[in-house]
Amino acid sequence: MLKSFLELVRRRARQQPARIVFPETFDERTIKAIERIRKEGTAVPIIIDKMMEDAKLRKRYAEALFDLRKDKGMTLDEAMKLMKDRNYFGVMTVKIGEADGLISGANCPSHETLRPALQIIKTKEKFHKVSGFFFMVLGNKLLLFADCMVNIEPNSHELMEIAIDSAETAKRFGIEPRIAMLSFSTNGSAKHPSVDRVREATQMIRFHRPDLICDGEMQVDAALVPDVCARKFPDSRVPGNANVLIFPDLNSANISYKLVERLAKAQAIGPILQGLQKPVNDLSRGCTVDDIVQLAAITSVEVQDTPLILI
Repeated sequence: MLKSFLELVRRRARQQPARIVFPETFDERTIKAIERIRKEGTAVPIIIDKMMEDAKLRKRYAEALFDLRKDKGMTLDEAMKLMKDRNYFGVMTVKIGEADGLISGANCPSHETLRPALQIIKTKEKFHKVSGFFFMVLGNKLLLFADCMVNIEPNSHELMEIAIDSAETAKRFGIEPRIAMLSFSTNGSAKHPSVDRVREATQMIRFHRPDLICDGEMQVDAALVPDVCARKFPDSRVPGNANVLIFPDLNSANISYKLVERLAKAQAIGPILQGLQKPVNDLSRGCTVDDIVQLAAITSVEVQDTPLILI
């Protein structure tokens, strides 16, 4: 499953390779990844080192950033200083339209990649929440875990947005989404405010997006094992065959994906951000060259208009 999924992603990426900024060209992993990406043709890497040395270009970017942020109190001098920051400069390249996406984070905390993206690229809609997901490959199963990266304790409305964004992401990559809204409770088996949040989010999804297959609240065994679901949640719309798992908080999501990756030997592909107007993706500081190469192909597919067809 992993090989076929990634090969389909690479094949589609080669058809329309995106222009992707790589701010961290001082990192040997990034340099090696760029060499492979160019060879495979899955993206067109943009290296900003020489661009950042161009005083006229920096000034143009700073003036554009000032224009975007002056209502928030930013001065032109502050914008000029930010253009010395690789992530801010790279994100401005995307905003202006001289690049299609950005990949960073191998050498910095996630907030250093996310902050300029939120300030400059911004979300799809006002007040919309950005979230992060992983593709998890276990044998012949391909699952999507969210939100593993951004929102610590999402409320019911935010959980709804995360679930809908994850479903749309799944469709873009050729996966017909079946969403499980996860909890420690299944179908009213426990009462707690955290269970109420998940239940409310499920109801909101059904109201706003009745076209989506979604159920909850449910425990993860009911979400993934048909026999368990038949006993615990016999009338579930997702009868033990979920492929999009929405976790109730960042603790459970982050812990779960790492447990599945380490103990079940699953392949975790990501994290991948969703909810922004243009793709900006964050790497783990422990990432490998392979991780960067895979994320570049995925970013190229994110930019494209037509969804991947997963065979």
